[in-house]
Amino acid sequence: MKIIDIYIIKKFLGTFFYAISLLIIIVIIFDVSENIDSFIKNQAPFQAIVIDYYVNFIPYFINLFIYLFTFISVIFFTSKMATDTEIIAILSSGVSFWRFLKPYLLAATFLAVLSFYLGNFLIPRTNHARRIFKNTYMEKLTKDNDRNLHVQIEPGVFVYVESFDSEKKKGRKFSLEKFDGQRLVYKIMGDKLEWNDEEKKWKIITWHERKIDSTGTEMIFTKGKEKDTTLALKPTDLYLVKEDFEEMNFWELNNYIAREKEKGSIAYKKYEIEKYKRIAGPVAIIILTFIGVALSSRKVRGGIGMHLGLGIALTFSYILLMQLSTVFSTMGNLPPSLGAWIPNFIYAGIGIYLLIKAPK
Repeated sequence: MKIIDIYIIKKFLGTFFYAISLLIIIVIIFDVSENIDSFIKNQAPFQAIVIDYYVNFIPYFINLFIYLFTFISVIFFTSKMATDTEIIAILSSGVSFWRFLKPYLLAATFLAVLSFYLGNFLIPRTNHARRIFKNTYMEKLTKDNDRNLHVQIEPGVFVYVESFDSEKKKGRKFSLEKFDGQRLVYKIMGDKLEWNDEEKKWKIITWHERKIDSTGTEMIFTKGKEKDTTLALKPTDLYLVKEDFEEMNFWELNNYIAREKEKGSIAYKKYEIEKYKRIAGPVAIIILTFIGVALSSRKVRGGIGMHLGLGIALTFSYILLMQLSTVFSTMGNLPPSLGAWIPNFIYAGIGIYLLIKAPK
């Protein structure tokens, strides 16, 4: 690594961390002013506000805006280098344009690895404390579903609950049906369903059980007052937890998706989109870095202002495209893997074109 590499990496990372630190301070100030009424009303302790909420908020915020600020940082300091004719001097000394990109690649790779670590390992851990605080002192993240809940817990096995109380973990009017193809082979019904946290089991109260043979004739009928049973059903399957994937690390997210697929459920789609976004996002940092260099490495009449304006427009168009592809993956037939990677494919093509054109 040469002096010029260290010089560019320092400028890159220094500009990035300085800019995002300033924005974090501004955002925290606005967030405090917006939520102070909730803090006072719910008597949130000062230490919990600072440590549990705002300290844990910082990694989340950095990773949320890392693409935007990487791009802006590259454009800002590279445009300044171009305006001060530093880039002309570097290239005139015999350094090729492609060799000039090396320190950008190193710095962008560092930020990409940082983003991958934050999104997949650190933030899920910090989000746990932040979401507990938010659920206690700001807004309820758990919400009971509407009445008449239907859940597929295994292929061919369906559960029905008329209503479920997420706080008491009790349900009313429970039934489980097992099918062999289109034929009903087993059914159990109960007036109430209760979850035992210690034993991790369900208790069915006032139950009736039926087993049916291949001719449709009822073979066995039993009933009782209470029955402990283990089901491939968790209490969280019967109520909504707002964006609970925020607390899942990379391995937990993969395991959750695999379990949902085994059940035959389609609820895994938004989790799979989140998984692929966590992988595609860090790659976007490298792509946007090279687009930023290609755009701002030439000295133009508009200077830094023109480069920044174009850079911000491109970054927001990337974010918009990401949101659109996410919606099509969630609500439509677009595969989640493709939905997460489409913006990267498009902007990688733009980046290659600009890099080829830039030396000319």
